[in-house]
Amino acid sequence: MNTVIQEQIALCCKTLKLNQAIAQTCFEIEGSNNQEYLLNVLRLEIEGREERRRNRLLKGAGFYSMKTFEGYSFEGIRIPDSINVDDIKEGRFIEKKENLILYGNVGAGKTHMAIATGINACGKGYRVGFYRTAALVNLLNEKKKGGMLGSLMKKLMDLDLLICDEWGFVPVDRDGAQLLFQVVSEYYERKSLIITTNLEFSKWVNVFYSEQMTNAMIDRIIHYSHLLLFERDSYRTENSLMRKS
Repeated sequence: MNTVIQEQIALCCKTLKLNQAIAQTCFEIEGSNNQEYLLNVLRLEIEGREERRRNRLLKGAGFYSMKTFEGYSFEGIRIPDSINVDDIKEGRFIEKKENLILYGNVGAGKTHMAIATGINACGKGYRVGFYRTAALVNLLNEKKKGGMLGSLMKKLMDLDLLICDEWGFVPVDRDGAQLLFQVVSEYYERKSLIITTNLEFSKWVNVFYSEQMTNAMIDRIIHYSHLLLFERDSYRTENSLMRKS
């Protein structure tokens, strides 16, 4: 291995803002001619950049745990004809600026599906944000009081997919409801949402107080949404250690 050449390659990589790993692997890359060798080097750089971007997207999404569709059962989930399992896994609804509403019992796998869908979306280069809804509302209130609401709204609007987990689990105050409505309004026809909830639409007013605002929020959310009904029992209850003892 020519150390001088390797150092010069490393310097060129630094100047061109390329992956420094090229300097380490360039002597291992093969090619039948100079052009093929260069093509293989460039492909390696592209693959590295895509991998680093995926890792950044995953880190920035805010998932509190990593979930995949490996071993995930769709049994007991009623999926409308307007979408299929592959559309969900591949994130095709994001391209169309559509939403998913995952409704059903606590512990039925709604959050698992939401996270797995979000992780797959990150793998395809989509920008995803995962929030428990109550935490998002608190953050919106906090940023508004601190005069930083604009920066948070910009961050949310930079996303391709916003996941609001545990929607309606905790009642929100009037200011929080208005701010959440603002987010939903900004996302309408422009971005995609995934909402997980065990609260039927008719009871949303008990969480968001204003019937008029609640109806307007529901109207915007369901217009381009697919409603998935989780009609199975809690997975955690069915598989708990206490139940087996």
